[in-house]
Amino acid sequence: MFSTTGAFSGMSSSDIPAARAFYEGVLGIPVTDAGMGAISLQLDSGGVVYIYPKSDHTPATYTVLNFVVDDIDSTIDELVGKGVTFEKYDGAHQDEKGVARGKAANRGPDIAWFLDPAGNILSILAN
Repeated sequence: MFSTTGAFSGMSSSDIPAARAFYEGVLGIPVTDAGMGAISLQLDSGGVVYIYPKSDHTPATYTVLNFVVDDIDSTIDELVGKGVTFEKYDGAHQDEKGVARGKAANRGPDIAWFLDPAGNILSILAN
């Protein structure tokens, strides 16, 4: 196995100022400048996610960042109140709020998906 001194994640955005406003202002995540036009999200877990500018950004077709929350329903209500729209996907068996209720079906966590300003897919989930 190779030896490392740490790890971090990264993703691109077509609009760094909009990304900063969203992650900092809407989600309440501390954001710092990371140099070369990039920003970094300082996650509660101690992890860091870098968001870098990319003029030809194409959003991934999968979830790039998951946030674990204590109460998925109250978190959805809070985010909807801040203008966040939750996505609905065919075959995901989501309820009217957009939650796939995995706990009740004994199939994993409750999870709901939404997009950041660049179209990156994010989720909130409760175990």
